[in-house]
Amino acid sequence: MRVVAEQEGAAQDGSLTFTAEGFLRHPELRNVLQASARDLMAAYDTFPRIARLVASHQKWTLSQAVYALHLEREPGNPESGITTARLLKFIHETGGASRNTAAAFIAELLTYKLLRDADGGRARKKIRPLEPTEISEGAMLRWFMSQMGTLDRFDGQCRVARVDADRTVFERAQPIAARLLLSDRRWTEPPEGVAAFVWTECGGLLLDDLMARPESLDSVDGKVWLEANLSDLATHYMISNTHIRRIFTRAQDLGLLGRADEGQRGLFWLSERLIAEYCQWQAVKLAGLANGFEQAERRAANPPA
Repeated sequence: MRVVAEQEGAAQDGSLTFTAEGFLRHPELRNVLQASARDLMAAYDTFPRIARLVASHQKWTLSQAVYALHLEREPGNPESGITTARLLKFIHETGGASRNTAAAFIAELLTYKLLRDADGGRARKKIRPLEPTEISEGAMLRWFMSQMGTLDRFDGQCRVARVDADRTVFERAQPIAARLLLSDRRWTEPPEGVAAFVWTECGGLLLDDLMARPESLDSVDGKVWLEANLSDLATHYMISNTHIRRIFTRAQDLGLLGRADEGQRGLFWLSERLIAEYCQWQAVKLAGLANGFEQAERRAANPPA
């Protein structure tokens, strides 16, 4: 898995140690991803409001960009950190969302008190520096640690313990990983099957939930069976029955999942295609996070003169 490669969003020297292809070749990939999906479900139960807010891929992208800007803030420079203008510039450079969507997301975070005015207020009338509230910081750290735990399951490099011992590791790594991922079209433009879920409200949560449910993600005759109740899912994720049925109908039309015969209510199958696309997409994320973590530690060990 540890090889040198190149991709969009690479480090300044153009080299990356971890690749999506390396993760895809790992024999335990599906087992580890399933454990990771279960970790994410536990994180949802801890921070349901925030998890729902960023459960579409577009809003996940925006939330990572916002937090990266926060961690890159230069003390004493009011034009650094989170401002609407800087987020719009970031998103424009990566193509992650429209200007209107990015501006609306900032407004939504302020409304839900997940962002607030940074210390010192407005330096100028046209500049409003912002910062995450404590609950936002807790949620991002919880998510990051769950992902480090996933990486540790692959190679035992003790990233969780290293972040526990020194939180600045997280503060250096998250912006690097965010920029790597937001510059990689394999992540920002998910495969069709994955996209059918993650471009919808709460679809990312729903897809992880489905992946967490079976005993194994190894398909038999091209299918993996699981039990689920759509009404219960709608209640748990605080979405309408109409919305969740629309997602399932779309996925059925694409051949991504299906129902058992009559008389077996609540029994569904996931297609090998959907599982394979999910694994491919998640492998890109894992590589971005692993490279972000490694580069952060490398820079800490070799600070610029």
